[in-house]
Amino acid sequence: MDTIDLLAKLPGAFTESGLRQEMLTHGKFITVDKDDTIVREGQFLDFLPIVIKGEIRVFQQKEDREILLYYVREGQTCMMSLSAAYFSQTSTSYGVATKPSEIFVFPTRLVNDWQLKYSSWNAFLIQTFRSRYDELLDSFESVAFDPIDKRILTYLKNRSQKDHSSKIVISHQNLAYELGTTRVVISRILKSFEQQGKVKLFRGYIQLK
Repeated sequence: MDTIDLLAKLPGAFTESGLRQEMLTHGKFITVDKDDTIVREGQFLDFLPIVIKGEIRVFQQKEDREILLYYVREGQTCMMSLSAAYFSQTSTSYGVATKPSEIFVFPTRLVNDWQLKYSSWNAFLIQTFRSRYDELLDSFESVAFDPIDKRILTYLKNRSQKDHSSKIVISHQNLAYELGTTRVVISRILKSFEQQGKVKLFRGYIQLK
């Protein structure tokens, strides 16, 4: 693939030609499969990922539970990785691909340099922190104030809208990971939803009515 094609793959948020050229010089495009781990807790990050296609699920793991933080989607980067890079610390979270994805990675040592040189990069960083902060705040408010049955139904409806399908392919265990609870709780409430006619349960997926 020639330089013009590679430049076209970079997010349009990066407007300066100098920045885009530096990104190609120092970074590279990689592909990952579904369930591949891009970032691990405790890992020292010498690179920063930007999602070109696909999605990364960012979460923390405490004993047998996972706490979902947010998703990194096309044109976005990971705030937790960015924070670790800024302060030369190890990662406090995991980043796992939810589907086959293409990611642009580049050395973290360039983050500060680009912030001083390129206004579009600075704006990208500010937007990253702001949007992730808003997502985390929404997540906290949901956990703190919404009962688990409401959170489950909201999650299923949001997934249905996102995937443009009433068929949500997810196991009870993975749904528990998404919402920071246990599989037993998820299964009990889903069974109640089925009895109420809100969902139909199948092996490996949930049909939203």
